[in-house]
Amino acid sequence: MTDEKSPLDTALDLFVYAPLGLAVTAQEELPKLIEKGRERVSGQVTMARTIGEFAVGQGKREAEKLVRRVRASEPPRVTPPASTSPERAPAPPPPAAAATPPAADHTGNGSAPSPDSLAIPGYDALSASQVVQRLAGLSPEELEAVGAYEAATRHRKTVINRIAQLQ
Repeated sequence: MTDEKSPLDTALDLFVYAPLGLAVTAQEELPKLIEKGRERVSGQVTMARTIGEFAVGQGKREAEKLVRRVRASEPPRVTPPASTSPERAPAPPPPAAAATPPAADHTGNGSAPSPDSLAIPGYDALSASQVVQRLAGLSPEELEAVGAYEAATRHRKTVINRIAQLQ
C-alpha cells in the first residue's frame, strides 16, 4: 500500500474526519477534564475563601476593639445649644460663679457650679485621667469653675492638683 493520499482524501481527513474525531474525543474526555480542573482549583478556592473569611473576621474584631476604645475615651456626646460653638458645648460659667473664692469651694462651704455649666462636656462621666487631659485647654475662669465643682463633688486629688498647677 502506498502512504500517499489523494488531495481529496487529505481534505476529507482535515475538514471532516478530524473535527468529528475531536468532537467524539471531547465528548468522552470533557467530564474527565472538568473533574481534573475542579480538583486543582477547588482546593485553592477553598483555601482562599478560608483565608478571606479569617481576614475579614480579624479586621472586624480589630475595628470593634478600636470603636470600644474610642467610645471609652470620649465623653458622652452632649448636643450643644444653637448659640454655642462646637468646640465647647456648654457656655463658660457666669462671672458670679467664676468669682466665687476657691478656698470656700475647696472646703465645701461654697456652692459649686452645675456640671452643665462646665467647659468640659459630660464631666461627671469622665475618669480623672480623662479630665486631666482636657484641663490644659481651659481658660483661668473655666479652670476655677472645674476646680470648684470637683472640690464640691468628687474630691479627686489628681484633678484638683492639676488645676492648681495650671493656675
